[in-house]
Amino acid sequence: MKKFKPVPFRHRPKGMTILYEDMDVIVIDKSSGLLTVRTNYEKEKTAHQILIDYIRRGDTKSRKQLFVVHRLDRDTSGVLVFAKSFEAMENLKQQWGVSVKKKYVAVVHGIMKEKSGRITSYLAENDDYEVFSVNDPQKGKLAITAYEVIKETKRCSLIEIDLLTGKKNQIRVHFLEKGHPIVNDEKYGNMFKRNGRLALHSQFLTFNHPYSGRTMTFEAKVPDCFDIYLNA
Repeated sequence: MKKFKPVPFRHRPKGMTILYEDMDVIVIDKSSGLLTVRTNYEKEKTAHQILIDYIRRGDTKSRKQLFVVHRLDRDTSGVLVFAKSFEAMENLKQQWGVSVKKKYVAVVHGIMKEKSGRITSYLAENDDYEVFSVNDPQKGKLAITAYEVIKETKRCSLIEIDLLTGKKNQIRVHFLEKGHPIVNDEKYGNMFKRNGRLALHSQFLTFNHPYSGRTMTFEAKVPDCFDIYLNA
């Protein structure tokens, strides 16, 4: 499988680092603060649009398309994959929840009593786009988050997360409801604001290439500020 040659600096997209690119997929390290895709209530520049401009290289007549496979919240950074064809997108979406593995890291408030485990609930969303757990399976979607504490300080914990399902705001809601909201999460139960961004990062993503079938794993370096939050 042939990788693309380095792209001239003037064409490189801003707000992200391209980790891998070929004829079928683009894998990036998205920065915090950048939307994945446009929504009904947000009209700002998105990772999706920036990458469309990038693959078209400024050619307004280009018909090249880019397809959304999954999303990261605006304030979550890390590994994100897009497909360059409808067929590649369909292949990757069929893998989701079956063979795709997603690992996150986060800094949460407090010391967790249970150092590892699973959080399971049914998630619903209200008219204000806020996600929360419900008891009735008919009113929500199943969400499962596995976690392990890998470091603790007096005020915070660094946790590694296996996202076993991929529902909107799942990690943020699950740790809020467990009593340990993610540091700098203003939407879901922030206890106190520190200077900086949401302490949630998509560190690893593993999937089978939609054309070759080869298993591929990508890593995005954990932001340095996580250590600062942990030790503040």
